[in-house]
Amino acid sequence: MPSRVAPHRAADRPGGRVPAAAETATRPSRPRLRAAAGAALLTGVLFCLASRLAGSHPFGSRTRNIVDLGQQYLPYHSYWRRLLLGEADGDLFLNWSSGFGSNFLGDLGTYLSSPFDLLVVVFPADRPELALYVITALKIATAGAAMAALLLTLRRGPWPVAALLGTAYALSGWTFNYGATVPMWLDGLVAFPLLCLVGEWARKRRRPVLGPLVVAIAWIANFYTAYMATIGAAVFLLVRLLTTDDTGSEGAVRRPRLAALLRAARTVAIGVGLAAPLVLVVFLGTKVADPTPPTPFAPAAWTDVLARFLPATASVASPALFIGTPALALALTLPFNSVVAGRVRAGWVTAIVLVTLSLQWEPTHLLWHAGASPNGIPYRQTFVLCGLLLMAAWLSVAGGLPRPLALLGGAGTLAFLARAAAVSVDIDRWTYPAAAGALALAALAAVAALLARSRPAGRLLPVLAVGLLLAAQAGETLVTGKRIEEQQLSKVSWAPRIGPWHTGMAAAVAAKDAWPRHRTDPGEVPGGNDVLLVGGEGADYYSSLTSDTYSRTLAALGFGFYAKGRHPVSLDNPVTDAIFSIGTRMRSTPEGPLELDRLPEARIEVAESPVPPLVTVRPGPPAPAPAPGSAADTAFARQERMLGSTVYEVPADPRRTGTPDGTGATLTANCPAGSEVWLWAPEYQGTAALSGSPATTPPAEFAGKLPSVLAPMQRLGTVPASGAVRIELTPEPKAEPRLKLPARPVGCLERHRLDSAVRELTATGATAVRATGHTLTAELPAGSTGTAVLAVPRISGWRCAAGDAPLEPAHRRLGLLAVPLDGKATTVTCSFRPPGVKPGGAAGAAALLALLLTAWLHRSRRTREPARRREFTARAHPARSTEKTPV
Repeated sequence: MPSRVAPHRAADRPGGRVPAAAETATRPSRPRLRAAAGAALLTGVLFCLASRLAGSHPFGSRTRNIVDLGQQYLPYHSYWRRLLLGEADGDLFLNWSSGFGSNFLGDLGTYLSSPFDLLVVVFPADRPELALYVITALKIATAGAAMAALLLTLRRGPWPVAALLGTAYALSGWTFNYGATVPMWLDGLVAFPLLCLVGEWARKRRRPVLGPLVVAIAWIANFYTAYMATIGAAVFLLVRLLTTDDTGSEGAVRRPRLAALLRAARTVAIGVGLAAPLVLVVFLGTKVADPTPPTPFAPAAWTDVLARFLPATASVASPALFIGTPALALALTLPFNSVVAGRVRAGWVTAIVLVTLSLQWEPTHLLWHAGASPNGIPYRQTFVLCGLLLMAAWLSVAGGLPRPLALLGGAGTLAFLARAAAVSVDIDRWTYPAAAGALALAALAAVAALLARSRPAGRLLPVLAVGLLLAAQAGETLVTGKRIEEQQLSKVSWAPRIGPWHTGMAAAVAAKDAWPRHRTDPGEVPGGNDVLLVGGEGADYYSSLTSDTYSRTLAALGFGFYAKGRHPVSLDNPVTDAIFSIGTRMRSTPEGPLELDRLPEARIEVAESPVPPLVTVRPGPPAPAPAPGSAADTAFARQERMLGSTVYEVPADPRRTGTPDGTGATLTANCPAGSEVWLWAPEYQGTAALSGSPATTPPAEFAGKLPSVLAPMQRLGTVPASGAVRIELTPEPKAEPRLKLPARPVGCLERHRLDSAVRELTATGATAVRATGHTLTAELPAGSTGTAVLAVPRISGWRCAAGDAPLEPAHRRLGLLAVPLDGKATTVTCSFRPPGVKPGGAAGAAALLALLLTAWLHRSRRTREPARRREFTARAHPARSTEKTPV
């Protein structure tokens, strides 16, 4: 793999620094384009081949919908398509479908703001999985292209090798283990090499307008991983400034370095400012989101860290550092490669070691994650280290194959790493065979490259060397991608592919949807975030920005949740249906178990019932609340307070007795004959059955496991004529605690009371309701007094008014929107504006002015200094001999 470009002579430069003319000379763009195109093509092909080997959609029948890919990204992309095509009820500010009305701009900035996500409109409505797969593949391919282009900007060399290393970055273990199933993080994978390019432009006083625009796009696409990429780019820039500089005295050298840092800081500040209208909305949304329990950071064992450099390893508890054994071996040769200047080697090795250590130290772990240790994957920043390793590999190989001593040093370090990792639990049965095969092919590639040195006129040997290196890197990558996907499906939760269940439900919802006259709740379909997939308006909502107000309000009413409160789910209960104006409810009966390689099917039933309108009028304050934590403080009582009527009979002291075999318990109580028995057991794991129910009625299943899962209340059956209620409880054998129940877990709903309450609320409620985008307007009966209550959670951002009064921050009534009435107003209006829009807009406007000023100053300087401009575009003539290769 010899380079055809003669390096600059640096033997007479202090520390091996690069001459100014060499640093400012224009590099040919054609090799960069070839490398970028080659990396993009190779990355896309290998990613698709890995999916084919794993037998996953769209190249196989197995689902790819692992954890959040199926529960968040797929539903959000499905809804995004409808919104872009004008088929959704909300707008960019508000999503009327999820969470009874949620902050969509925050979710847009979290999950959907990447330019790639606009491609979802190209695909049919029933193919969101294919759309998401193509978007994922394009992001990964773009990351490979960006890294390949960066490498040739960093130092000239053979473009095929740059393309291979760009592919290694794009298809690292981080991508297969994390990024491919969390597509929004892939924007950070793309952003890192682009932001490093921005750092290079700042160092060379180039592209002062394009640089901030690149930063802005990166932060808009996904500010979370863009923040990590920005830290990584800062490390890159510091190394570049310390290992390359203009010639001159030490004082003269320091001034350009400081100026470059200031230019980089200005570029980032303007770029982040341009992204502020969206970034600030997301940031403020996280401040009011349902707080997840604190997650203490526990560093991974170093043997596990070392194991993750090797192929076919998968874990969420250790950093995914695989970049391919050949690429890793090249990176490990850098400390021993005497052809590269000592100052360059020291700078890059130090940076890589410090970044590696920063993954394992809690203060720097918090720095990488913006001050909050994340729930779930703790090593989300690992793609930065993968990129730095590949830069080191490029610096060592760009000038030609490292000398034998450097190769031996790299091989020895790799052997030590592999031996130390042997005891790790992350090692797979494919790990060492795949690494050995790749290393053998890489060794053959090295032999071919060494032979090519002695026969410089031959073309076959260099091509053979690159071909062998490609085979080594590609084969190992395919094995890794296949094994990681297989391990994930066997260890974590998954959702089936989109199938007849989803399409049938979407059709049923579309036929019955009556928004905003009342809501239509699709119930639960496989995958979660159901209304985003199939339409309607329900409680189901899963987001990192799920409001604390919303989550607490629903949990208090007996709804269940997953994801530690950030995924409230629908509750099939007639009282809460009346409270939230759910007039049509869909119920699904699966036609078989859910399987990895089978499309889900179900029978769908439609249930309609009279409910009050979305806006009701309450004459006075709500009934006094029971003391928090008291026996009377139940979900049944909270439902009644929100409804404004007593509809349950709640036995004060249900008796609990253990079963003879000690495996369960029995609850006994008395209720009015004919009433409906509901069990509220939010922390219970097991089944519950009402004695005397028909044999065809299956027991109700509860899966409460705080803090992660809260079980919803469930209907068990009808009270017999005797009025005796007997509930058989069978807890899960390993459940802890086995039978933790509230003091009053049983409620008996009397339907005639509920029907009376619904009629009263309907008679005094709104006569007409209109919803447009992020605004809801209701017409009220003349002379209405008291409080207008909207069946919408009172999340931050709502402003309301009665009549012609100006909008002001909305009032709250038991967690819902409320508007005081004085008897004169006959309308109420509420409008939603995401918190952060106005200050974010102001910051964006200021950043735009700063960008225009920067462009004007740069143009003025170029006009005044034509000679200096020519200096930065002159081509340098490299020397033909060298002692060391600086970078």
